[in-house]
Amino acid sequence: MRLRTLPLSLAGVACGGVLGYGHGCGPLWDGSPMRGGWTLAFLFLTTACLQILTNLSNEMGDYRSGVDTADRQGPHYSLANGRLTERQMWRAINAMVVLCCLFGFAMVLCSFGSLLHSWEPSLLIVLGAMAVWAATHYTLGAKPYGYRGLGDIAVFIFFGLVSVLGAYYVLTHRFDLPLLWPAIGMGLLSVGVLNVNNVRDMESDAGIRRTIPLRVGETPAKVYQFLLVIVGFACFVLTCKITWLMVIPAPLFGLHLYRVRACHGRDLDSALPMLVITTALTAILYTVANYGL
Repeated sequence: MRLRTLPLSLAGVACGGVLGYGHGCGPLWDGSPMRGGWTLAFLFLTTACLQILTNLSNEMGDYRSGVDTADRQGPHYSLANGRLTERQMWRAINAMVVLCCLFGFAMVLCSFGSLLHSWEPSLLIVLGAMAVWAATHYTLGAKPYGYRGLGDIAVFIFFGLVSVLGAYYVLTHRFDLPLLWPAIGMGLLSVGVLNVNNVRDMESDAGIRRTIPLRVGETPAKVYQFLLVIVGFACFVLTCKITWLMVIPAPLFGLHLYRVRACHGRDLDSALPMLVITTALTAILYTVANYGL
C-alpha cells in the first residue's frame, strides 16, 4: 500500500478541510459541529483510499509494463517479488474502488444532506469519479497518462487544487480566493515528490515511460525540482498569517535540495520521504497559523 505516501495525500485535504471547519460550517449544516466532524472524517477516509488505490494500480501497471524489474532503483514490491498474484492484486484494487465510492458518497451526504439537493453534490460525485479514473489510469489502461509525461499535471491538479480547494468547499460550500495560494503550493511540492521519483528511476524507465526527466535530462530535471520546491514553499510563506512558523520547515527543504543536487539513482530515494514529511509539516503549520482567520 506504500503507506509512506499517505502524509502527502492527507496534507492537502487536511489544510483545506480543517481551515474550512475553522472558517464556519456550510449553509446546510444548521451550525452542527458534529455534522462537520463526520464530513471531515469521511473526507480523510476517501482521500486515504484514493491514495492506496493509486499505489496498488501503479504497482500493477509497472509490473505489467516491465518497469518493476531487478534493475529498478526504487523499492521492490509484492508482484515483482512473487508474494502476490495479479488476481489477488486486482481484487485489492477493486476493493479500494468500492471503498472510495462508499466513503465519497458518505462525505457528500454528510456535507449536503442529500445526494440530489442541487447541482453541487452531482458535481462533487463527477469529480470523485474523475479522481478514481486518474488513480487507476496513471500506469494502467491502454494508454496510461503517467507513461506519457502527463503525471505532473495530474498531480498538480488532484494533490493541489482539488485537494485543498475541494476539501475547503466540502466543509464550507464556498470558494475563498486566498486558498488558491496554498493549493498551488501544495500542488507544486507534490509534483516535486513525483519528479524526484522519476529522476531516481530514469534508468529503469527508459524505453517504457516518457517522464519529464527522460524528456529533458537529469540536470534540467534537478533545476526543475529546485523551482518546484522554492516556488511551492513561497506560496505558503507569503500567505501565512504567522510567518515565523514557516522558518521551521525551511532548513528541511534546504537539506532535501542539497540531497537532490548531490545524489543520483538509488541514493535519491532518501530524498523522497524527507520531502513528503516536510511538505506535510508545512501544510500543518500553515493550517494552524490560519485556522479561524
